[in-house]
Amino acid sequence: MTEFDPNALSLAELKQLRKDVEKAIASFEARRKAEARAKAEEAAKQFGFSLSQLIETAAQRPAAAPKYVHPENPDLTWSGRGRKPRWIAEGLAAGKTLDDFAI
Repeated sequence: MTEFDPNALSLAELKQLRKDVEKAIASFEARRKAEARAKAEEAAKQFGFSLSQLIETAAQRPAAAPKYVHPENPDLTWSGRGRKPRWIAEGLAAGKTLDDFAI
């Protein structure tokens, strides 16, 4: 096998090579996803489900109930999950506690 020297290629050849590589990567990833989906379908089938039934169930989680409310604007709430809203962070920086915002 001969040594590949990208420095010997022209700009047009390098751009074409990049397009070809990106296309090959996309094709490879698509094949791998298809393989993974087929294996996941088979695993779900062994338990009497379809993959779409399992995905549908996971996606239908109810939203978390709010635990905290903005003291001046009751439309602004936070469940306590995820990133703290700015109004919570500012209140905590001002010396308040989460209990001060509790519903």
